[in-house]
Amino acid sequence: MIQLLAPDGTLRSDADAPLEVTPQLCRDLLRDMVLARRFDEEAHALQRQGELGLWLMALGQEAAQVGSMRALEPGDYVFPSYREQAAARCRGITPAELLAQWRGITHSGWDPRRYQFHIYSLVLGTQALHATGYAVGVRLDGSDEVVLTYFGDGASSQGDVNEALNWAAVAGAPIVFFCQNNQWAISTSTSRQMAAPLHRRAVGFGLESYHVDGNDALAVHAVTARAAASVRSGGPPVLIEAMTYRMAGHSTSDDPRRYRSDAEVEAWRQRDPIARLERLVRERGWADDDWFAALAAESGTVAAETRAACLALPDPVLGDMFAHVLQEESELVRRQREWMEAYHATLA
Repeated sequence: MIQLLAPDGTLRSDADAPLEVTPQLCRDLLRDMVLARRFDEEAHALQRQGELGLWLMALGQEAAQVGSMRALEPGDYVFPSYREQAAARCRGITPAELLAQWRGITHSGWDPRRYQFHIYSLVLGTQALHATGYAVGVRLDGSDEVVLTYFGDGASSQGDVNEALNWAAVAGAPIVFFCQNNQWAISTSTSRQMAAPLHRRAVGFGLESYHVDGNDALAVHAVTARAAASVRSGGPPVLIEAMTYRMAGHSTSDDPRRYRSDAEVEAWRQRDPIARLERLVRERGWADDDWFAALAAESGTVAAETRAACLALPDPVLGDMFAHVLQEESELVRRQREWMEAYHATLA
């Protein structure tokens, strides 16, 4: 497994992923991760207060997302799954745009083309096929654009992802598959999902593959930069398996205490991606107390802006769920809508 930055914050010199580690790069990655986590925490609180219908935290996975996104070119196109808010923030997607879907007022809160960042895909693994089809189009257009798609270890057990890997390899699509292996597919551990690691399986499809410490933002950045450069120059598709951990539940409707131990969570807490990069920055003197104070203040501003943006969104209209089922309302849908409206009137 490729690692540049050990959990104790020390840089390794033997890693198979050279990277020019500069103070500016480390500060930028650290800032991205801190602000993404603060946004995530605020969104989680808003869901608990009834302002969002659901939320899926990326707590603990910030390095995998920020490190990979900052290695791409602005014109590269990204297909996320459904918890890539740290990645989305790197593209400038606003809190209101990220929260609108989870408030139930839209199917997607942003224009994909504006950000070169596709809408969330809630059907497990489907984005891998969408991304592969798009990447084939990129190749046919003769563009130097690279496509990257995120998915989890659970999605890698789906047929869609395996079909996408095979199709991409056969077609020579300019795509990077990025698996955030966070150890749990809801309550199913990786040990019960697969007998061989995904990065080894990818080779069998004809892809190049990398196995990287997903809690090491520097290693993720280096590996993704190398993969994107290879694909952009005409090399085969690449799969990156980033080993990370989902510190929170699968979603706000999940209780992870029912299927994993406190000791396991604590062991991964010691590998926290933000803490390890902060140790490096502090020990090397690459940021002073004023810089960290400014970051803390900016983090508070992100929280306030997130809350204000959410509360400014309209309430979802319950009847809308019937309006988009069919192009023309059927008799059955009409009866169901009328029953719901009559019932809802009794609650007023």
